[in-house]
This record gives sequence, C-alpha cells and structure tokens, in this order.
Amino acid sequence: MKKTYAVVGTGGRAISYLQPMLTTHRAHCDLVGLCDLSPTRMAHYNECLVRDWGYHAVPAYSADRFDEMLLKEAPDVVIVCTVDAMHHHYIIRALELGCDVITEKPMTIDAAKCRRVLEAVRSTGRHLRVAFNYRWQAYRTKVREVLASGAIGRVKTVNMEYLLDTHHGADYFRRWHAHIDQSGGLLVHKSTHHFDLVNWWLDAIPATVFAYGDLFFYGEKNALTRGDVALVAYDRYTGTASEHDPFRLDLADHGKLEKLYLNAEPDTGYRRDRNVFRDDITIQDAMSVNVRYRTGQLLTYSLTCFSPREGMRVTFNGDRGRLEYNEFRGTHIIRGQSDEELAREQAGRGDEAGESIRVYPHFKASYDVTAVRGAGGHGGADPVLAEQLFSPLAPRDPWHRAAGHEQGAASILVGIAGNQSMAENRPIGIGELVPLQPVATKLSELV
Repeated sequence: MKKTYAVVGTGGRAISYLQPMLTTHRAHCDLVGLCDLSPTRMAHYNECLVRDWGYHAVPAYSADRFDEMLLKEAPDVVIVCTVDAMHHHYIIRALELGCDVITEKPMTIDAAKCRRVLEAVRSTGRHLRVAFNYRWQAYRTKVREVLASGAIGRVKTVNMEYLLDTHHGADYFRRWHAHIDQSGGLLVHKSTHHFDLVNWWLDAIPATVFAYGDLFFYGEKNALTRGDVALVAYDRYTGTASEHDPFRLDLADHGKLEKLYLNAEPDTGYRRDRNVFRDDITIQDAMSVNVRYRTGQLLTYSLTCFSPREGMRVTFNGDRGRLEYNEFRGTHIIRGQSDEELAREQAGRGDEAGESIRVYPHFKASYDVTAVRGAGGHGGADPVLAEQLFSPLAPRDPWHRAAGHEQGAASILVGIAGNQSMAENRPIGIGELVPLQPVATKLSELV
C-alpha cells in the first residue's frame, strides 16, 4: 500500500524529496498536497510534476491553510522544507494532526523550540525523522565502520576543520540564513550536519560546549575596512555594474533560481540575491567550538565561510592510533577566468582534491582505506537516503544512519549551546538547555 505525502515549503530543497519520491519510488509513494507562502513556487512544482516526472498536479495550499491541507488531504507523512525558524511550527502541527514527519535539517533553531518539538513527539506518539544526508555518503560511512572496528582503539579526541568557499559560503549571507532569528546562525543551520557526523561517528552524546565566533569577512564594515568600497554600493548583485564581481549572483542567469525566487518575489517580498556586504547581517562567518561528550571525548571544531577552497579535514586520535579523513571539492574560480588559467588552477590542486582515509596505528605501518562513491547528489548520499525514506524494500542499515528526533536535537544543541556560549562567554551544559535522555550514554540510545 502506498504512503501519502504532503510537502510544506517549496523552495530549492523540496526537489530533493519530490523528484525521487515521484520517479524512482513512485510505486510506494503518492503526493497529495503542497503548501507554501508563494503560489508561484507551487505552480512551478506542479508544472514539474506533470512535465518532468509524468505525475499529475496536486492541490496547492497557502501557508495559512496548512491545517486545512492536513485535514482534507490526510497525508501519512509531512515533509518540512520551510525557513528553519518555522520548522517547529509545522512539525508540531503535523504531529498533533496525526501525521509522521520528515524534516530538513536543522530540526529547529533554539532550545525552547527544541523542547516543544520533543514534547510533541512524546505526547502524540508519532514519528519524526531528520534528513541528515551527510551520514549516507560512502566515505563518511566508511569512517564510522573503521572507527567501530577498533582500528585506532577508543577515540579520545576529534579535530574537524570545515571550509566553505567564497561561492558556497557567500550564499548563506545573501539569503534569509544571514539573520540569526531565521536560521539560528551557521552553527545551527550548517554545522548541525558536522556535529551530527561527529556524534554519529563516535556514537556519543554531547554534554558541554564553549565557543567563539565573529563576522570577519562579509558585511559592510569588513568590506569598508578592506577598502572594497564598491562592494557595498548595491543591495543586490545584478546588472552590468557587477559583471566581473566574483560575489555577483543574477537570478535571471539561473533558470531554477529565477523560477523559484525571482518570479516569486511579488508573492513573498523575499530577495534571494542580496549583497553579502550589506549592513544587516546578524550571523558569524567564522566559529571555533570545543565540545566535551558524556563519555569524555573532546571535539575541536572550526567553520570558516570565506575560504578559497571547500571541504573538510577530520582527525581522530585513539588510544591505539589515529585516523585522518580529508574531503575537498575545489576552488571558487573568478568569473571570466580563461580555460588555460582554470586548467592550471585545477592541476595545481594535485591530489588534494577528492576524498581519502588514512589509518595510522601505533607502532605499525599506516595504510589507506577506500570506499566507492555512488552517483547522485551530496557525493552519492541523496539516492541512498531517498531509498531509506521512501521505499519499504530498502535494505536494513547496519550503520544506524537514520536519525530521529533525539539525534536531531543532539546535533542542533551543540550549535545552540555555542550561540549561547558566545553571547555569555562561558561553557554551556547541554542539560541546561534541553534534557536529553539523562541515563543514555550513546547516541544510538536516544530513541
């Protein structure tokens, strides 16, 4: 019997659920409704349903008719892809009206909303799943496998450095993410992926957090300090005046962004392409975080959002050795760079681009560990996650990559505690914010 689904929030992330649901896994899924602030966006997706995926148009409900959609269409599952600050609202209402929920990360953005979500799951008995696609990528799964094998003994410390380049990183400062009351800042919106990975790799529950952070690169003040006066002249990057600016984004140049955002501006007033050097940004672009886990391990984490390169370097130090995982994905190339210049740049990166795992046992020779990346988005993770979400025939997962509400809480609470630590200049205990299961000692025990 097919499960029925409704989607609330029809921005760019919605396609990651709608396409596999209605193509690869259509035998098991039916879409019964869309809900959004923008009729234009919902009309675009209904066109895609018919034209691209051979499905049929479905009822479209305005955001203030969400309850009506659930009562009338009675979906089994609601998929939440809205602005982060509204995740809790739609999760809680869907649970209360008898639906299970799949939500985009982060589950929500602050401690009070997190407590409300956890209470709604407990009181309704419904199921909430957080879609952490990072867990499902082949090399990251292999890291978990190697650590679980005891190859480096018991892990004691972890160091993770994550770099967002001046293309990907800058994009968070154009959008609603640049306002902490909408996204929780990047320690919540983006780093929830990274904290969840470490939690899952260690099978451990975070206990205490201390953090520093600041806005070092983006924003009007930083541009003026560097002498980049011309960069602050625009509220949005369009037109010939910004043609050779590497931070330029013209939505009309991108078909998907034009249809989902530029054409929807009359509906919502939301501008997707604002200047990253404007003066109303309220989030940080560089953060440093220390975490102690209930079982004693230490994490040292940093996020930089203005790097020339993108990727991560993670090292695990155990009582029997060390594991190093590297993943880098290239460099932000200036618009207009010649083919020859691009080739030289790519060649100069050498073997640093790509992924690698190397194990350094104590008193033995080191060795490489490889994995086979699958096809599809996020390094092959998206198709594997979609199968687990939408197919009843999905194989059993021995690595427990499915994340529920407690795992979703454990990841965001590191970022939420980090935000509070930066504000108060002190360590923050996770238990001060949200009482995760007090007797649990492993992440897998949070059910």
